[in-house]
Amino acid sequence: MQDETLAYVKLTEKDGIGTIEFFHPNHNALPSNLLLELEKMINEAGKNDTIKVIVLQSAGNRTFCAGASLNELLSINNEVSGTQFFLGFANVINAMRRCPKIIICRVQGKAVGGGVGLSAAADYCLATKYAAIKLSELSIGIGPFVIEPAVSRKLGKTTMQQITLDAESFFSAEFAKEKGLYAEVLDSEEALDKAVGALAQKLSGYNPDALKEMKTVFWEGTSHWSKLLKERAEISGRLVLSDFTKKALERFK
Repeated sequence: MQDETLAYVKLTEKDGIGTIEFFHPNHNALPSNLLLELEKMINEAGKNDTIKVIVLQSAGNRTFCAGASLNELLSINNEVSGTQFFLGFANVINAMRRCPKIIICRVQGKAVGGGVGLSAAADYCLATKYAAIKLSELSIGIGPFVIEPAVSRKLGKTTMQQITLDAESFFSAEFAKEKGLYAEVLDSEEALDKAVGALAQKLSGYNPDALKEMKTVFWEGTSHWSKLLKERAEISGRLVLSDFTKKALERFK
């Protein structure tokens, strides 16, 4: 049994770089409370004038993020609570999109489901060679509806279709780089930290107004996402109640 009291989200600041780190003992899965904290921390860092650039990372070296908390998915018993859970991912993605600061994502290990969504919602993503990706949602009876706009924006619809339908396969970090999710793939976590630190330091010295305006340009055409991701959360919130999904999730107990 995992001790969920060990889970956390924290924001630290040094030399103009705000680092948001999350951790959950179950492969860095994200239950509702951590999603809410992530959203809050991103908004807080975005409003902090002393923070020039944000690094989003998880603790540990096995998995960057396993996506949705399966335990919480199993506990959902109505559409309202189902929608509310998936809105957690929607709110984090929208917070990253609207944040006026450039967000660098540090992906040290595997990214599954919502973890791929977080990577795609970042402005720049660096990873290790161990950072394979998988969208497993269809295999448990739902689908990557909420994260699809962010993932398709980075990887394209064709690749989104491929990794969504091949729901039980991991795709390598090199594949993710080739398709545009990762800007660079490093051989080790040490090399990753060096690259992330160098980029964050460089960006923190740029004109913050120019970075803010460029971020607005980068995310042009996404102003409808608040409504869109809410609609997508409602789809997932309905599907998670299906007998197929309940039976599929039981296997992970």
